[in-house]
Amino acid sequence: MGRRLGVMGGTFDPIHHGHLLTAEEAAVQFGLHQVIFVPTGRPWMKADREVTPAEHRYLMTVIATASNPRFTVSRIEIDRPGPTYTVDTLRALREQHPDAELFFVTGADAMLEIFHWKDPEELFALAHFIAATRPGYDLAHFEAEAPTAHPKVTVMNIPALAISSTDIRQRVREGRPIRYLLPEGVKSYIEKEGLYR
Repeated sequence: MGRRLGVMGGTFDPIHHGHLLTAEEAAVQFGLHQVIFVPTGRPWMKADREVTPAEHRYLMTVIATASNPRFTVSRIEIDRPGPTYTVDTLRALREQHPDAELFFVTGADAMLEIFHWKDPEELFALAHFIAATRPGYDLAHFEAEAPTAHPKVTVMNIPALAISSTDIRQRVREGRPIRYLLPEGVKSYIEKEGLYR
C-alpha cells in the first residue's frame, strides 16, 4: 500500500478555519498520510475579480498550517507561469510522488465545476476526488448535477462552519472583527500587510 496524499487546492484569499477543518477531516476519514495545500497561482476561473498577490496567499497558508505536522504547502502553482490548471498540478504531483495515491479535496460546489475544467477525464485518472459538504447543503442538487456514481468521487460531510474567504475580506473592508474565523497568525499577517482594505 503506497502513501495516500491529500491535495487541497484553493485561492486561500485568505485561508480560514473552514479550509483547515476540511483538510483535517479528509485526513482522518481517508487515512491520508499528508495533506498538501496548493495555493493557486493565477486562477483562470477568477479572472473577473481582484485576487491578492500569490506570495501573500502562500505565506498566509504556511502560517495557518505550520502547527499541523501532517500539513505541508506547495509552491507548485505559484511558481508556474500563466493560468493555473488543476490537471497540470496533479500531473506534476504524480511525477513528484509516483508511488502515492492522490486525493483531491474540494468543496461540493467546486466539484460541480470540475466537470467543466480542463481535461476532466484525465483529472479522474490522476486522483480520487473528495467533495466536502456542510450541514444544510442540498445534496439532491449536487447529485442531480454531478455523476456521484463516478467511482472517483466521494462526498464527505464536515461539521458546520459558515466561514467564507469572501465574508472575511468584506469584514476587513468594513472594519468588522475577523478573530476566531481564521488562525491568529493569519489575522496578524492581514493587519501587518494591510490586505483587503
